Amino acid sequence: MTFNTLTDKQLMSLVAEEKMEALGELVKRHQSNALSIAYRTVGAWDIAEDICQEAFIRVYRSAAKYQPTAKFTTWFYRIIVNLCIDEKRKSNRAPQDYSEYIDVLEDKQNINPMDKQIALDRKKAVWQALGQLNKRERITVVLHKFLGKSHREIAEITGWSLSAVESLLVRAYQKLREKLKDINK
Repeated sequence: MTFNTLTDKQLMSLVAEEKMEALGELVKRHQSNALSIAYRTVGAWDIAEDICQEAFIRVYRSAAKYQPTAKFTTWFYRIIVNLCIDEKRKSNRAPQDYSEYIDVLEDKQNINPMDKQIALDRKKAVWQALGQLNKRERITVVLHKFLGKSHREIAEITGWSLSAVESLLVRAYQKLREKLKDINK
């Protein structure tokens, strides 16, 4: 059987039958976005990886009860978001060392050292500003900006009302604009 041609719903049915290859295909399809959500929300790779692992364990354990009332990704991202909220509640700390957030620009891009430093400084400022948002604002921005989710999709993923999501995004982007107003000066 070729698992990569099956839908997520079909894969979940196979996971319910304890076909581990189906779970492996779900991991392959969704691990990258799951890590992205978790990392950008909690701010540490090790914790983000733990959250993703726990999320896939929950997918496995819930497969027999899974009722596809929404897209698989909506259901799965909701698990990730809830685990991130739980983690932030437990730790209640913002990351202090933002250097791990910074993707170092590759040397082969022919960028002069001054421009490279400016780009790194901008990235650091953005990550610091994102880290200062409250957890609900940060989650909505991560889902919206980094994963391209619509307001309605974010509401489905988080379980928050559409108006709450819209308000969170307005406030979050307003705070980010204020914190980053001097970034180009």
